[in-house]
Amino acid sequence: MQKLYTISLIVSLSMATAVLAGCATTKLTPQQCQAQDWEKRGLADGEVGRSPNYFGKYLGECAGLAGKQPNRQLWEQGRQEGLKTFCTELNAYRLGREGYQWQPVCPTEQRIKLENAYLKGRNKYLSNRAYDYWENYWFPPPYHNPYWYHHPYFW
Repeated sequence: MQKLYTISLIVSLSMATAVLAGCATTKLTPQQCQAQDWEKRGLADGEVGRSPNYFGKYLGECAGLAGKQPNRQLWEQGRQEGLKTFCTELNAYRLGREGYQWQPVCPTEQRIKLENAYLKGRNKYLSNRAYDYWENYWFPPPYHNPYWYHHPYFW
């Protein structure tokens, strides 16, 4: 049984590593720096809640290239439009519920209600983690209690 548990742990860790490697951002090529629609790029960055400081990444990647440099004004216009999708109570709750960190990138007038929604989701996430911890503490994975609700004489 211990061997099975070890194998499943190794498989889980290798899958998590593969998923995280796939999420890594790629560097812009010189062609992308020159032909980039910076408003579209800003829109995409705003939809995932990137801060204004993220533009510095593009400046660094496109530095020293002849031709078109990143346009901060167009990027920021697109980002502001994308933040309209990101800065919703439902999205803030979802981020908290899934265990993500809250990034204060939304407009100040919305911040209090969004942080409240985030905290509700975060509390749900933490309570689920606590429940999972105690369930696995008392009944570790291959040894879940077979009599809990499943035994024919339980009721």
